[in-house]
Amino acid sequence: MGRIRYLFFFSMLAGSFFLPAGIAFAAEQAVTPVSEKSAFVFRGIDYEHRWSKGGQHEFTPPGQADLSAWLDMITINIAEDVRDGEQLALLANRVLSAYQRAGKVLRTDSKPRTTDRAAEHLVVVVLGTPKFLETVFARFVINDGTGTVILYARRVYGNSVGPEMSEWLLSNGLEVEQALMSWDRFPLPRDLKRLPQSH
Repeated sequence: MGRIRYLFFFSMLAGSFFLPAGIAFAAEQAVTPVSEKSAFVFRGIDYEHRWSKGGQHEFTPPGQADLSAWLDMITINIAEDVRDGEQLALLANRVLSAYQRAGKVLRTDSKPRTTDRAAEHLVVVVLGTPKFLETVFARFVINDGTGTVILYARRVYGNSVGPEMSEWLLSNGLEVEQALMSWDRFPLPRDLKRLPQSH
């Protein structure tokens, strides 16, 4: 296992991974940052709040305020109607189905339920448009009693996105997955609700 999990053929990423009509990234909207303060730290990097609307909250590092040209983003989606492990599994399966239609799923995994916490789920997928490739690591967790999807995304732009993304995944994929699945300092839903809403 290990690094080999994220090793896949360059030709796979060199092909067409364009998103079908109807699938879009909210982060394509370029907006002015609403706060210059660090919202949290992930993998030793500060992330600042950039955009919030309808339970979706987006954060990028300093210097990546342009939401049409970011490299690293964490998105936290709050699912108010998800309150237990069974509902969380249904949500994870719905998102997985959407990802299977939109791109290439690289990996799925689950952490079993314990006596003090519900099961958690992970989906890793590569999505693309004519402008970029994007790898998304999506963690599904019950956070303070509410379903939460925490996504770390990495983008590569340009003409040789396939080999570049393959190299990035080989060097970083396992580390990102482990960091995301062990991260326990992410914001609570009630704190995210206080963030300014974008228009």
